[in-house]
Parts: sequence; C-alpha cells; structure tokens
Amino acid sequence: MRRASERAGAALVALTTICGPVHGASNVAHCADGRLPIFLTFDTGTESQAELIHDVLKKHDVRATFFIANEKAVDGSWSLDPSWAPYWKTLASEGHAFGSHTFDHVYFRGDAGARDVDVRPQFGPRAGRDARWSPAEYCAELDRVGERFRALTGQALDPFWRAPGGRTSSRLIAIGKRCGYRHFGWSAAGFLGDELPSDRYPNALLLERALAHLQAGDIVMAHLGIRSRAQALAPILDPLIAGLKAKGHCFATLRDYPPERAS
Repeated sequence: MRRASERAGAALVALTTICGPVHGASNVAHCADGRLPIFLTFDTGTESQAELIHDVLKKHDVRATFFIANEKAVDGSWSLDPSWAPYWKTLASEGHAFGSHTFDHVYFRGDAGARDVDVRPQFGPRAGRDARWSPAEYCAELDRVGERFRALTGQALDPFWRAPGGRTSSRLIAIGKRCGYRHFGWSAAGFLGDELPSDRYPNALLLERALAHLQAGDIVMAHLGIRSRAQALAPILDPLIAGLKAKGHCFATLRDYPPERAS
C-alpha cells in the first residue's frame, strides 16, 4: 500500500480557509453565512481507503476528524504500527483532528454492578473474550491510543473519543468524561452506510441520500475501509463534498463542535 510519506511536509491550512469567521462561543466555527459546518469523521478499519480519503480531503481543502483504534489493515499491518506513522503525521500536519476509538476496538456490552462495564475487545490478546472493566481500566484503554499516537507522530490526541459500533450507556459516557474525553457519535443523516450491503445500497443511492438529508451541524461517519461491504464507499466522498459545498456548506473538525450541542 502506498503511504502518505510521499506527500509529507504539506503545509497546515487554517480553518478559516474552509469556514467563515468564528461567531458566538469560542472555538466554534461557522460558515460564511452563519450556519454551523458539517463535521466529517472517519473511524479506522481495514485502511484500504485511507489514501483515497486523504487525497479527496486534500483536493477539497477540507479538515476531518479521525477516530483511531489499532485495527488490522488489508495488507496485514495494524493501523497504529510504525508503518502508518507517515500517514498519521501527514494528516496531523494538515490540520486534521484525532480521537480515541479504544486501542483494541473494544465493544461495550453493558453496565455491570455499581460502577463497572462489560466489554469485548475485537483485537489484541483478549480478542473475542468478554471482560469486566473498572472505570480506571476503561480509561487506560482510551489512553493507550494517545500514547501510541504520540509515539508515532509527536502529537497528542484531541480530548474526545467514539465507542466502537456507537454502543454506549450514560455510565460509559460519564467514564470517558471523567478521564478527559468527550464522546462523539454521529447524526442520523450522517451515517453514510459503508456497513450496509452494496447490492441493496449501492453508492449512487447512498450519495443521493446523503446529499438530500445532511444539514448544517451534522456529524458524518464512515470508515477508512471496511470488510463487510463489497463496493467501497469512499469514492462517493469526492462528489459528496463537492455537492455539499455547492449547497453552501463548509466543514470543520470536532475541535470546533459547539460545547453546548448534544453529540
């Protein structure tokens, strides 16, 4: 797989080149017409579409947010291997944002007892095995991503996270908050559908649906590649961004998401 090191050293582009002036609460970006941006987010996955997604974002001068777990890529590497450092460094240099997706892509199974949670890691030495974690253990799992990311890039994660599969409870979200992470899911219209079967939900249909329903302030979610879909969804990203821009929308990372707005 080609790595983004070929494009290393790309200049950081300020948020104001894609959004208008900031109004109201600090660190909240607005488009030139006063609307909130649309927030593109990507979870790690097979990484098969990682380069394409980067190229499209760069082409359109758009910043996105990446939620990172140490997932197995199609080439046999892992997304937090040293081999992926050039990719993450390039994205960081271009102003994208990064959150924790739990190191071993740990699925939440339910609240347990008075304060613990039941979980099942998808990867790592405990893959496929149920476990019961204390709040401290869950926080440590979130922090592992940041520790590896800093080692690879020299940059800290942003203070937010996304639970694998979007599975949460009020307790789990509170645990993340206590250890310094705000949880971000996605908007109903923001589910682009790369987990849906492509024979029933072809790219043309998903693109049409996204363009029709996405609104200012929505959080959009897709993956850097996913095994469960035969037709890769990433090729719709180019016409999706172009179409949303034609409607007057702009884009920002979750660093600029309104603090008072439900996420």
